[in-house]
Amino acid sequence: MSAHGEFARIAGEDGRAALVTVIAGGEAGAKLLIGADGSTEGGLGDLELDRVAVEAAEDLLWEERSQTVSHGEVSLFVDVTAPAPRLVVFGAVDYAAALCRLARAAGWRPFVCDPRSQFATRERFPDAEDVIAAWPDEAFGRVGGIDRATFVAVLTHDPKLDDAALALALRSEAPYVGAMGSRRAQAQRRERLLAAGVEEALIDRIAAPIGLDLGALTPEETALSIMAEVVAVRHGREGGRLSTAAGRIHEVEA
Repeated sequence: MSAHGEFARIAGEDGRAALVTVIAGGEAGAKLLIGADGSTEGGLGDLELDRVAVEAAEDLLWEERSQTVSHGEVSLFVDVTAPAPRLVVFGAVDYAAALCRLARAAGWRPFVCDPRSQFATRERFPDAEDVIAAWPDEAFGRVGGIDRATFVAVLTHDPKLDDAALALALRSEAPYVGAMGSRRAQAQRRERLLAAGVEEALIDRIAAPIGLDLGALTPEETALSIMAEVVAVRHGREGGRLSTAAGRIHEVEA
C-alpha cells in the first residue's frame, strides 16, 4: 500500500499519523508517512528532507494541526490526522458526570476511573467513552497509557486514590494534570506526594485548585471551569478574557 493509501486507512480508523508531501521544489509530489511511534514509510527523495519532515511531524502530530513547512527552496505540507483528545477523570462523582457531558459535547473522549465498582458504572456515566472500575495503575493501562494527547482530572477527595493517580500522571507525558480540592487540601497533598518520593518539580505541574476562576458553584459550572482550563492548555492559552487579550483570537497556520 502507498504512503497515501496507508494514511487514508489510519485516518479511517481514527488513528494518529502525518503525511508529508513535497508541494514545491525538490521532488514534487513525493510523500513520507510518519506514524505516532516515529515509524516512516515512503520518502521525499532526500534524506535531509526526510529528517526535516520527521522533526516537524513530532510536534504537529500532538498539536493535532496541519501546516506548511519550508526548508530552503522546498515547501512541505504536513497533513495530520488524529483521534479526539482524551480526558481521563478519576473519581466517580457528580462532578465527573457533568464533566463527561461537557467533554463529549466539545468533541473529546472522556473516561471515568474509580476502583469503587458500586459507583463506577455505565449507568451513572452514559457520556463516558468507558467507565473503568480499577486502581490508577490498571486504569491507565486500560485506556491505552498516557500520551501527549491525554489530559487528567482528579476529582476525588480520597488521598489513597488521589495520590496514586497523581504520582502516575505527573511522571507521564500528559500535558495537563488537574486536581480538585481546597488550598489547604492541596498543601496536604503536596506534603504526601513529597513524602512518597515525587519530585517537587513534578508536583508543580498540578493545576490545583482545578479549573479557571469562573465563580463556579454547581457541578455543571464546575465542569465548565475545568473544561475551559483543559481547552486553554491544549491550545497554549492562558484562559483569560478575550476582551483584554492581545494578538489574534484564532491562530491561523499557513
